[in-house]
Amino acid sequence: MKYPEILRIDDVLARLDEFDTIIDARSPAEYALDHLPDAINCPVLDDEQRVIVGTLYKQTGAFEAKKLGAALVAKNIAHHLETLWQDKPREWKPLVYCWRGGNRSGSMAHILAKVGWPVVQLDGGYKAFRNRVNADLEQAPQLDLRVICGTTGSGKTRLLDTLESVGAQVLDLEQLAAHRGSVLGNLPCQPQPTQKAFETSIWDRLRRFDPSRPVFVESESKKVGALRVPAALMERMRASPCIALQVAREERVKLLIEDYQHFACNAPALNAQLAYLTDLHGKAKIAAWQEMASGGRMAELVDELLVEHYDPAYTRSIHRNFTQYEQARVVALADISPASFVAAAQALHEGDAAASDENRGQSPSGTVPNP
Repeated sequence: MKYPEILRIDDVLARLDEFDTIIDARSPAEYALDHLPDAINCPVLDDEQRVIVGTLYKQTGAFEAKKLGAALVAKNIAHHLETLWQDKPREWKPLVYCWRGGNRSGSMAHILAKVGWPVVQLDGGYKAFRNRVNADLEQAPQLDLRVICGTTGSGKTRLLDTLESVGAQVLDLEQLAAHRGSVLGNLPCQPQPTQKAFETSIWDRLRRFDPSRPVFVESESKKVGALRVPAALMERMRASPCIALQVAREERVKLLIEDYQHFACNAPALNAQLAYLTDLHGKAKIAAWQEMASGGRMAELVDELLVEHYDPAYTRSIHRNFTQYEQARVVALADISPASFVAAAQALHEGDAAASDENRGQSPSGTVPNP
């Protein structure tokens, strides 16, 4: 085999998990917007250098730009060789790509091949990968989805986490979006990814699932924070069998205070978010809730928010958007203890094989007993 081996996107994706390292040769800014799953950024031109070379190309011409670019590329690849790849054995097999599979990845792949490594270059680069992700996400996933439904604070995310811990297949869109899906959903010190990166993460999770086993997912809205859930996936979720998670309201209040400590301990930040609800509830109600927050009356505030805002909105939304909710399997938790979630997750997971056969038609209703 002659290296670098140049492969088209279909061939690369068929072998994607076989590469020892996936190298994104684009600039850090390009990489930050989105990249292939598990890729590391080893730019042949950094952001500033890319601007300099591009400007020189426009103002002076291709020859002068290529001379400068070649010198910078050579220095940068040498740096990566010295700092990242000196310990790699002869059998180390990297995949290299840039924007369109041109000079940037070509230069790096050429040098790695000259060293003696069996390097592969992605023909068409990130652009070809992005086109494939777009095309795949336009199709409804051929998976047996089970939608975890439940009012705010019922522990849907905790159940998903516990399901994953006992071996079930889980698609946690809020985790991928770095957002909890409500007006208070921003995670502290964790910005949301870009829309493209969010879609790549979803695509990567979907491709890894075993289609013969159920995949558990939460009953999300079309948007998780600022990010849009792919329309075909959303449509499939809304037509899938549902699981109705139920827990007493006082337990939901406890759970929300636990999960939103960053707001419970920071009344000004909480009050700023509550202000976004003014159009729905009026200035007087928002002022009263803000006073509760400032006075440390957090349990009282959360309870009112559930009764007057979250629960009515959930009831309207779930019946309108999830067509199989009326036949949902009920999971009733006695409390929000870890033991309760483990028992519920095990009951769902242990029966998923038989339930998968049943739900190729329609999900039977039933109740998972309290642990």
